[in-house]
Amino acid sequence: MAETIRNVFISHKHEDDDGLQDLKRLVRGHGMTWRDYSITADNPNNAHNEDYIKWQILAPRIRQAGCLVVYISEITKNSDWVNWEIEYAQRLGKRIVGVWARGDRDCDLPEALEDYWDALVGWNGENIIAAINGASDESNKQDGTQTDYRPIERYACR
Repeated sequence: MAETIRNVFISHKHEDDDGLQDLKRLVRGHGMTWRDYSITADNPNNAHNEDYIKWQILAPRIRQAGCLVVYISEITKNSDWVNWEIEYAQRLGKRIVGVWARGDRDCDLPEALEDYWDALVGWNGENIIAAINGASDESNKQDGTQTDYRPIERYACR
């Protein structure tokens, strides 16, 4: 199997950094490597001005990415930063894929993800890769069963 490399921005809360490493290992084990443009503890953002962080740090990284992956956990629901990243990616026409954190079940989606997802997938490497590549627009819970989540509005320009 030839390895696929994708430019991805992973929207998440820093408390989930360890889970991101597990996610990267999972997709790498299924033949995909990411150039990760996210901000993590290993790649910190030490700025304090919100506008500077959004427009000088996050926006260019999201523009470089071909896909925005949202790491869905109990703590992403109310994150203003995660919601901003999703909304910005949507305005750019980026593919938006929600990935349920391993072990999290039925946690609520961030508000912007409810509106703008292209795919929601559980902890399955093949399904995650298919969603990132645009081969699947499934809506699944963490355990792989169908959800009733549907985006409120879908844009034809995608």
